[in-house]
Amino acid sequence: MTTKLHTCMLCEAVCGLSVEIDGGVIKSVRGDKEDTFSQGHICPKAAAIIDVQDDPDRIREPQRRQGSTWRAVSWNDALNQAGERIAAIQRKYGRSAVAVYLGNPGVHSYSALLATPLFSRALGTKARFSATSVDQLPHMLASLTMFGHQLLLPVPDVDRTSFFLVLGANPIASNGSLMTAGGISRRLEALKKRGGKLVVVDPRRTETAAIADQHLAIRPGSDSLLLLAMLQVIFAEGRADLKGLAARSEGLPELREAASRFPPERVAARIGVPAGQIRALALEFSKAPSAVAYGRVGASTQEYGGLAAWLVVALNAVTGNLDREGGFMLTTPAADLAGLAVRTGDQGHFDRFRSRVRGLPEFGGELPAATLAEEIDTEGDGRIRALITFAGNPVLSTPNGKRIEKALAGLEYMVSVDLYRNETTRHANVILPTSFGFERDHYDLAFYALAVRNAARYVEPLVPRPAGVRGDFEVLLDLAMSVRKHGGGRQGLRRRLGLKAARILGPKRLLDLLLRFGPHKLSLSKLLRSPHGIDLGALEGGKLKHVKLAPEIYLKDLVRLEAALDKPAPGGLVLIGRRALRSNNSWMHNSLRLVKGPPGCVLLMHPDDAAARGLANGAQVRVQSRAGMVEVPVGVSDDVLRGVVSLPHGWGHAREGTAMGVAAAHAGASLNDLTDELSIDALSGNAAFSGVPVSVESA
Repeated sequence: MTTKLHTCMLCEAVCGLSVEIDGGVIKSVRGDKEDTFSQGHICPKAAAIIDVQDDPDRIREPQRRQGSTWRAVSWNDALNQAGERIAAIQRKYGRSAVAVYLGNPGVHSYSALLATPLFSRALGTKARFSATSVDQLPHMLASLTMFGHQLLLPVPDVDRTSFFLVLGANPIASNGSLMTAGGISRRLEALKKRGGKLVVVDPRRTETAAIADQHLAIRPGSDSLLLLAMLQVIFAEGRADLKGLAARSEGLPELREAASRFPPERVAARIGVPAGQIRALALEFSKAPSAVAYGRVGASTQEYGGLAAWLVVALNAVTGNLDREGGFMLTTPAADLAGLAVRTGDQGHFDRFRSRVRGLPEFGGELPAATLAEEIDTEGDGRIRALITFAGNPVLSTPNGKRIEKALAGLEYMVSVDLYRNETTRHANVILPTSFGFERDHYDLAFYALAVRNAARYVEPLVPRPAGVRGDFEVLLDLAMSVRKHGGGRQGLRRRLGLKAARILGPKRLLDLLLRFGPHKLSLSKLLRSPHGIDLGALEGGKLKHVKLAPEIYLKDLVRLEAALDKPAPGGLVLIGRRALRSNNSWMHNSLRLVKGPPGCVLLMHPDDAAARGLANGAQVRVQSRAGMVEVPVGVSDDVLRGVVSLPHGWGHAREGTAMGVAAAHAGASLNDLTDELSIDALSGNAAFSGVPVSVESA
């Protein structure tokens, strides 16, 4: 029995792992108590890494579909056919007739993050989609418009703050999101022990709200109104103080004028929180020695998600808590992608072109995922004819999954790079499998850039990958080269690093170069000499060069918010999502240890709402929206606000043609069979999952 070290790659917490191996077989997975960042923290998902690696349903060699049957083929055959068919479609209809969808797991692989820009550029399509626009796009847009770069994402300095305001986030369940904080429960306990305060704003009494000093149950989609009201109070009471940011900012008068139109008394009824509580919260936040406001999925995936993301930053700035200790701060990652992008002039962009059908804006070269189905199933020039998915399952993870699956069935060709034949990849013509988990080396290229304390750790593979799979860097570059060999993609591409040169260098060498030229001048060899990771110190203030407090796009969008405020509040039930600690989107449900026990897919409903419909706890109910209908058991609970129902994200594994036995036996229902692709944040194009109107009745 030997013990080796690795890092969990399933969520954003970046937890160090201690793995026991006997004769090449992994026996146990525990938290690494000596890890300089996570200090032994672990959650149930980490042990499930080996479930995925050893899963009999996992694809271990390329698969080709013939009708409804699948058979294994060689890599040469799979890549050659895929490249030939994709190239033929691009030659016939144009490069953008082939779309790309990048799923969430790709951001947990440094090699995928290095490969996907090269792949997308070589393919030459404007039809690019990803999980960004069903998640954090509003936050990235705020960074682009306020700081000048979409990757300059501040994180809460939770280890040193004295007041932590959490809006639409549940870090106890998510382990942090756009906030890499291994052992977040320990960090929140430390906050309270040093006399700090935790306040959670959420329509549901989440796991984080349950341990908070105060929970404000607001109506879904009203976060921007709450933040505007808090700003109005802070300005009116003379509490606005930018501190050291004053000389590096602009737009304070415009922000003050905008907030003046939303006093607590005007918005309290729509928010569902008394005006007195809003005033007290604003003053307490502004008077705290240090404070930080943090908004996440619940705040960004709503009708006014763009405004909410902007106002979170604005609240931190106006109270002097932006870019200073204990507040909202930038990191100094060892491998600094944002810094590299600044040096190369690639700072991101917004609204350079728009989608064909609905005219929604691109962000960073990607179109909103809410438009994917209509871009496939709507006739006309520019229609998407083929799709390449990488580690994504849009049937379960993007709005109106039933429309998407119908659209996928009508494609001329589809390629999926994935571990499983799931609800999306079952429509593919070819599936290309990659390595996973402990078969890979690992460095958190994305999430160390979002860490609440600067750190770095690199680990090598612990076990060999199956003979029939390849690394994701290899798969993406090999597929791109095959497309170009057959006359597709962007021909004659010579910009920056070429595909062949990158393939020769490999991801490990590219990572080493990023580390060597990064702010801490590290290298892979240095990191390997520190197997428990390197602590690079606390976050440092003064990193923002200039801040625009009131970008014009947000001031204009306030007109839309104000117009809605002046109309009667909509009645009926509205739906919100939720996440559980033992669940990771849709792709970990084939692990029995994560899905066994009481059903995980239950609709939470307030007792008064259940009684009004004659529903008892455990009853089977029919939930219906404009987009679709599902049947699920109901859980009667006062954890949700009256008028609000909650269904977890990532379930719905009962589709025919999949090959995930455990998931199918614990299928649940898909939240995204109810969410509406027409419901978006009109400013950013991000999907609005929170606050979907639904009806609920006995099934």
